[in-house]
Amino acid sequence: MSPTNRTLVALAAGLAAGAAISGTGSAGLARAVSFLQPVGTLWVNALRMTVVPLVFAVLVAGVATAASAASAGRLAARAMILFAAFLLASAAVTALLVPAVFAAFPIPESGSAALRAGALALHGQLPPVAPASEWLIGIIPVNPFEAAVEGAVLPLIVFALFFAFALTRIAPALRDQLTGFFQAIADAMIVIVKWILWAAPLGVFALALGVGFHGGLGAAGALLYYVVLLSVICLLATGAMYPVAAAGRTLTYRQFARGSAPPQIVAASTQSSLATLPAMIEAAQKDFGLPAGITGLVLPLAVSLFRLSTAVANLAAAIFVAELYGIDLTPAQLATGALVSVATSVGSVGVSSQVSYFFGVMPICLALGLPVEVLALLLAVEVLPDIFRTICNVTADLAVTVRLGRERRAAPR
Repeated sequence: MSPTNRTLVALAAGLAAGAAISGTGSAGLARAVSFLQPVGTLWVNALRMTVVPLVFAVLVAGVATAASAASAGRLAARAMILFAAFLLASAAVTALLVPAVFAAFPIPESGSAALRAGALALHGQLPPVAPASEWLIGIIPVNPFEAAVEGAVLPLIVFALFFAFALTRIAPALRDQLTGFFQAIADAMIVIVKWILWAAPLGVFALALGVGFHGGLGAAGALLYYVVLLSVICLLATGAMYPVAAAGRTLTYRQFARGSAPPQIVAASTQSSLATLPAMIEAAQKDFGLPAGITGLVLPLAVSLFRLSTAVANLAAAIFVAELYGIDLTPAQLATGALVSVATSVGSVGVSSQVSYFFGVMPICLALGLPVEVLALLLAVEVLPDIFRTICNVTADLAVTVRLGRERRAAPR
């Protein structure tokens, strides 16, 4: 059984066991639930422990490598520009669309109350929202180390970006040493995260036990809402890529749909963009007529750096958490979440979906001051959304590659 399926089973078992214990009215069993709940808290805290060093190291290594690749040629630079443009645009649309969805279709109160009942509630009040001018000033950290200690994710990301781009301007030997150093830190932190996620069934069971005990099985409705929301958001982002590929009338919607279908099937079965890369290269050359020089450069870059669904779905997940706790996010907070979601979309290639989920969603929640305990329960139901995440990423990679190939053919010689 895969780790994701084990976590899903632990979630179902915890909810059922908690509801059953609540129905018995046994004081002894209730004490057992209270004894086990801190296990879930310890597990979540262990994950939080890794966020700051992992985010900083991955961004420095990933952005420095990407910047070096972009400087190697016009095609790579153009690909980077398109990646950034589509990521920023998709995050902005998500920040506007998802709150509107919640306004029209709120989470069922019974389900959200049940889910909140066992997951740890907010400790104290959220900090007051700063005026727009103060928020803008706060993006640049006066003391990066203080930002790291306080878990101020957005200022830390800004410093990491400055540091990463500065690495591209120093001597190549020193740049390679520092890039390798931070890559080693990132790899070590990912190993720690994998160790922690090995215990995910236990942590999720402990948290779900409390949810089932305090709120019964009603939490299943909120979890189902989450699954449908993220799946639909990823499908919408996937659909938005078809006009990108078909623009210019050199390729019709039907041709792009037919050519991208085989890689999409591989993506759905493997849930890995990296594993789908050979199928994408074959489709780009055979069905879309792109030369090997373009597919050999752009598609590997896209798989490494352009995960459209990561920016979209992770931001939607964080907004879901805010809605679950009845927190109204301001435009400044939504902008913060969008920027963090784009930044953390870099660097999760080659790791499991569980690792990339926490690497992507938890920093957004921390940047917005949202509780993160409930993320353990949301992780357990990521099985279906993860399929649509991968299909979205593969479709976006192909669409951007087609667009760049068309621009290259149209460019004057």
